[in-house]
Formats: sequence, C-alpha cells, structure tokens
Amino acid sequence: MGSFAPFDAVRPTVLTVPGLGGSGPAHWQTLWERTRLDTLRVELGMWDTPHRNAWVTRLDEAIRRADAPVVLAAHSLGCQAVAWWAQLSPQPYGWPVAGALLVAPADADRAGVQRELAGFAPVPRVPLPFPSIVVASTDDPWVSIARAHSMAADWGSLFIEAGALGHLNAASGIGAWAEGQDLLERVIAASGDRQGRAHTPGDARAILATKAADGAPHLRG
Repeated sequence: MGSFAPFDAVRPTVLTVPGLGGSGPAHWQTLWERTRLDTLRVELGMWDTPHRNAWVTRLDEAIRRADAPVVLAAHSLGCQAVAWWAQLSPQPYGWPVAGALLVAPADADRAGVQRELAGFAPVPRVPLPFPSIVVASTDDPWVSIARAHSMAADWGSLFIEAGALGHLNAASGIGAWAEGQDLLERVIAASGDRQGRAHTPGDARAILATKAADGAPHLRG
C-alpha cells in the first residue's frame, strides 16, 4: 500500500490498534497512550461498524505517518486488522513494522460470529513479517484458548497463556497491565539492535522465547 524508507531508527513508535467499540478510558491501551511517551492510537474510525478494508487502509496510513520503526499493540479485532494489513501490504521482514503484541485476538471464523466480526473472516493464516507475541486468556468469551494458539501458530507468533482474565480488557481489572508492558518491551527487544538493524526471523524468535520464558510460566510454542 505504501513505500517506506530503510530501517534507521533505534526506538520504535508504539501504535495501539483497538478492537470493536474502541478502547475506553480504563482500557490498558488508553492508559498506555496516556503514560508512555512513545505510544499513540491508530484512529481506525467506524468503531461500532468496522469495515475490514477501511480499517486496513487507516492502519496503513498511520504506519506511514509514524516515525519508523513501528511496533503495534493490538487488541481483539484490532489483531485481525494487523493480520490483514500484513497480508495486503507485504513488507521486508521487520520494516516498517518491527514487531507486534497481539492481545486476545477475536475469532472471526467461529460459527455464529456477530456481523461486525464476520467481515474480517477468514482470518489470515500467513506468517507475519515481524516478530510477534500473541497473548490469550483461558476464559475469553471472544476466542477459545485453543483457537488463539492456532492463530499464533499460523502467524509465527510466540504464544503466551495469560490465565483466566476474560477478554484482557478494562473489565478484566488489569489496569495499565504491567505484564503486558513487559511483553511489549520484549517485542521491542526482538525487533532490532541499538543501531536500528532488524533481527532475522530466527534471531527475533529466539529473543522472544528466551525473554518470555524468564517471566511467563504459561509460555507455549
């Protein structure tokens, strides 16, 4: 969708990508935007009546406007927007999107899914061209833990089981979600070195796996 310059930055811009309905004032994405100087929201628009191509276009525009490299912090249907962006906007590995934290990806493929999610089906099954972590809860009403793990495998993402925390949103009572910020920092570490050079896919996954294993007892490959 766009053309991008070579990888030359040392600290990524973090773009939050909310899901259906957007993220309210108590959501961890909103709290990160308020407290982290490196974090901005992608205004996808049409929060209650999302359209896949419109969201992907808005995401592409936000990525092109940001100072690359970019790390995406997506939630719920926002994860599907990221996966569709990666499928429709091919990029070299790690540029301009250097990594992604994909939290509670909503299952757009499940039987009887509501219309707002159905427009994002079928969920892309291609590996993402950047290091990524998928985090899911064992009691999420929007996606089963097995389905979340399957999506992570398709996307080439490291998978982390967060325990019974619902949809990992404001209702989960996680506030600014310190554990999530730790995971975000692991994605940033895997995205490149201090000179701004992107790691290879193998290097990035090794960094993610090592760092996640240090502090995430529910790590699954």
